[in-house]
Amino acid sequence: MTIPDPEFSRIERLDMLGRGGDPVRIEADPQEREALRQRFGLVELHRLAAEYILAREAKVLATSDGSIMARGRIEADLVQACVATGAPVPERIHQPFTIRFEPTNAESDPDTEIELNADDCDIIFFSGDQIDMGEAVAETLALTMDPYPRSKNADRALREVGVLKEEDAGPFAKLRELTKKS
Repeated sequence: MTIPDPEFSRIERLDMLGRGGDPVRIEADPQEREALRQRFGLVELHRLAAEYILAREAKVLATSDGSIMARGRIEADLVQACVATGAPVPERIHQPFTIRFEPTNAESDPDTEIELNADDCDIIFFSGDQIDMGEAVAETLALTMDPYPRSKNADRALREVGVLKEEDAGPFAKLRELTKKS
């Protein structure tokens, strides 16, 4: 199986990095936005941009190459389909992000699971002498979007087809019904 090239690729060469740098701004062009729209199943993707600073982290171990930190902000204007009605649901994203790029080496096991806390940053593994910030921003967009977009008419549409609210279908719903009859 071949992995397709990323739709929004912005390569950063690591040999050009120091401990901190100037902010970089990237923005997806119309063809890239269309390809990302299809990839993520969006109705529309009007804008995707990011501004970030890349910095090389100090080496943790003598054998470590050190990691690369990307800190910045993603901005996007998009439209998703409502999960209940299919109606368009606009969303504007202005979200800070922190991504740690960790080098892989011959001893690394790509299937090793890493536990993250809610406060931890995303980790992307890389090999070689470059990272793809465009793909990292695209993946950040996918993680940042509302996973269950709902239109203002979603509750009514769900009731019409017989879907109950959580409080009406939960384990205490029958008990609540009995107490109302008393």
